[in-house]
Amino acid sequence: MKQIWIITKRELGAFFNSLIAYVILILFLGFSGFFTWLFGSDIFMVGQASLRSFFSIAYWTLFFFIPALTMRLLAEEKRSGTIELLLTKAVSDREVVLGKFLSTLILIIIALAFTLPYIITVTNLGNLDLGAVICGYLGLVLMSGVYISIGLFASSITHNQIIAFLTALFMGLFFHLIFDILANSFTGFIGQVFNYLSMTVHFESISRGVIDSRDLIFFISLMILGLYFAELSLSRRNVSN
Repeated sequence: MKQIWIITKRELGAFFNSLIAYVILILFLGFSGFFTWLFGSDIFMVGQASLRSFFSIAYWTLFFFIPALTMRLLAEEKRSGTIELLLTKAVSDREVVLGKFLSTLILIIIALAFTLPYIITVTNLGNLDLGAVICGYLGLVLMSGVYISIGLFASSITHNQIIAFLTALFMGLFFHLIFDILANSFTGFIGQVFNYLSMTVHFESISRGVIDSRDLIFFISLMILGLYFAELSLSRRNVSN
């Protein structure tokens, strides 16, 4: 656990030292704030004390931002050769993957923490359902964990950051949109399978304030699979070398 935390702090420092963290925080807060308060189906247009418009915007904003965060985590280290130096130390492939995963997840949580004033503002506008708000944030964190793990896997199979970004975006698109479209196009067992694979279904379920074990299993299973495949990719590379 000590090694994982060392890597986590190292990657968090790299995010802030390279200004990536500041850019992501500014863009995320800019997009979410603009569409939550000023444009489209914003809070004032809805006319209800609810943060559902924010969760809907953040759902899509994080989908695009997370691959941009994860694309360099392993691809850049492989390209520059620093991954070899890291893995020759007393650090396992799993510790490297988990450390990078946690650093990115913590950065996302920091970004979400900056939106907490939204809760105070909306509470002053009316009777806000805090249970649904907490579940909405939980849904965003769980969704982010899934896409971070997918992004790590994409970053582990290439030396090119752009390819890693596009690969993560392509894989995530299936869970974010395509499976939902397919679920509405099929009936019976096949439709149910696509429906279960849809990120939208599970996120909306949690953001409504309903914590179902099936939703938690979905998120946790995908996180574990993504991290496992990222670790496996590093292990196979070590064996081949």
